[in-house]
Amino acid sequence: MKKTAGEKAYKALFVFMCVVTALVLLLFELYRETPEPLQTFETDNPYIVTEGKTLVSAHRSGAGIFPENTLMAFEGCMESETFETDIYEFDLHITKDDVLILSHDSTLDRMTNAEEVFGHDSVRIADLTYEEIRQLNFGEGFTAEDGSKPYAGLTGDAVPENLRALSFTDAIDYLESNGGFRYIIEIKNGGELGYKATDSLYAVLQERNMLDKVVVGTFNGEVTKYIDEQYPDMLRSASIVEAVFFFLRATFSIPASEDAFAFEALQVPPMAAVLNLASTRVVNYAHEHNLAMQYWTVNDAQTVAELAEKGADAIMSDYPDMAYAVIHAAE
Repeated sequence: MKKTAGEKAYKALFVFMCVVTALVLLLFELYRETPEPLQTFETDNPYIVTEGKTLVSAHRSGAGIFPENTLMAFEGCMESETFETDIYEFDLHITKDDVLILSHDSTLDRMTNAEEVFGHDSVRIADLTYEEIRQLNFGEGFTAEDGSKPYAGLTGDAVPENLRALSFTDAIDYLESNGGFRYIIEIKNGGELGYKATDSLYAVLQERNMLDKVVVGTFNGEVTKYIDEQYPDMLRSASIVEAVFFFLRATFSIPASEDAFAFEALQVPPMAAVLNLASTRVVNYAHEHNLAMQYWTVNDAQTVAELAEKGADAIMSDYPDMAYAVIHAAE
């Protein structure tokens, strides 16, 4: 699946910082995979699994099996008779008229027929109103596991409601009316748009008494800072820099005070360059300091099994059906 420039930059920066960390650790002969037994700590963090199985998170609401970030994806996960979803992960962008909608990319080219409808490429969400974006087919770019494109070519009235742009409030209405879940929500906008998106997201979560059900993430450091300054009661994941320094602390087993970390979860890949971010040492250190370990984006069964064995709190996968089957195989 194609990655955005923001994700590539995030990964490149994260890998670079992790490589530097690795060199330091190797110099002092302190970096090595030292197996540790998984420990249990008292916690009030609702995202730490204290009993039962690692939680399954549908990444982009199940992008490998449904058109990502759509009502169809939510319906597919919700109505499945073969797997269950514990946490829904999705991405938010803000429109020209200040509506939060679900989309991973800042442009609409990859997943929709925006170029056909608007007559040019690189169509930006921030430049269009919600109703303008609602014209589009958000299943246009979806490729099924068999290589087919089952929703390509649908235009106008032929586009079903569950493949049109989905607002954040409509998504939450649907999910909460079907039992309620936990959420990992990423604010994709940066700068002033990111601040505005954060304001809107917080207002909805506060109004609906959902602040404890959502971990908010962002690739944008200025938005992280804005969250801390304006909304300290909003749960969030670690920034890039925070994650790197956390890994250093965990590797060196450096003690930390109760208020050393301003985040509630780490959302990281299992590996970054040569560094293993999913060792039991890291997981134990996180849990000792009341932090949840959530791993992305894990699309192979072997890694899912290994992470679950090491005590991962949540696994974000484009294939929640596969992740559920692996984690619950012994049942």
